[in-house]
Amino acid sequence: MNSVRFSAVEYVILLAVLIFAAAVLYSSVGHAGASGYLAAMALVGVAPDVMKPTALALNILVATIATTRYYRAGYFSWGALWPFAIGSIPLSFVGGAITLPGFLYKPAVGLVLFYAAYRLFRSTVGGEAESPDKGINIPTVPAVVWGGGIGLLSGLTGTGGGIFLSPLLLFTGWAGTRPTSGTSAAFILVNSIAGLAGSYSSVQYLPDALPVWAVAAAVGGLIGSEIGSRRLQSHGIRRALAVVLVIAGLKLMLT
Repeated sequence: MNSVRFSAVEYVILLAVLIFAAAVLYSSVGHAGASGYLAAMALVGVAPDVMKPTALALNILVATIATTRYYRAGYFSWGALWPFAIGSIPLSFVGGAITLPGFLYKPAVGLVLFYAAYRLFRSTVGGEAESPDKGINIPTVPAVVWGGGIGLLSGLTGTGGGIFLSPLLLFTGWAGTRPTSGTSAAFILVNSIAGLAGSYSSVQYLPDALPVWAVAAAVGGLIGSEIGSRRLQSHGIRRALAVVLVIAGLKLMLT
C-alpha cells in the first residue's frame, strides 16, 4: 500500500501531517478535505482501492465537525441543503457502489484535483468577492438536478462534492460565502455517508493507520472550522495547497 521510499512509521506520520494540513484549510471554507486527502495519498503512493474509502471516512468526520461549527455560528440552513441533498444522496450511493478500475479512477481523481487547485487559486485573486453574510435563495428544481450530478461524481471519486457546490452557489448568487460554507459542509457530510454506504464492500480496504489519520483530521477540522466561521483565510496557504493538488494530480495521471 505504501511507497518503498518510506518506512511504515514514516508513512503514517507523513500522511497524518498532510491530512492535518488539508483538514485545517478545507474546513476553514466549509469543506471536509477529500481532495486534499486524495492528493496526500497519491503523493505517497496509496493504492486506489484504499484511497476512496479512506477519503470518505475522513470526510465524514471532518464534515461533522464543520457542520456543527457553522450551524452554531448561524451559517447553516435546512432550506438550502434539502434540494441538493434529495438529488445527491441516491446518486452518491450509486457512484459509491461503482468501483472504477485504476486506469479510469486515477485520471478521474486527477481531474478533480486539478479543478480543486483551480478553485483554490481562483479564490485568492479576487474571483470570489461576494458578501460573506449574504442570504440564501435556492431554486428547488435546479438544485435537485445539480445535486444529482455532483452526488454521482462525488461517489465515483470518493469526494464530498463541496468543491463543486461552493462555486455553484457563489457564481449563481444563491448564497454568500459563509452561508455557502455552512451549506457545503452539511452537503459533504450527507454525500460522504451515502458514498461510503454505497461502497460498503470497500470498507475492507480501510488501512490500519486510519485511527491516527482520523485524529489528525479531527484536530485539523476543529481548528479550520473555527477559523472559517469567525475569521478570514490565508491566501498564501491556499495557493501552496493548489500547487500540491496539481502535483498530486499529475502523479496520478502519469503513473
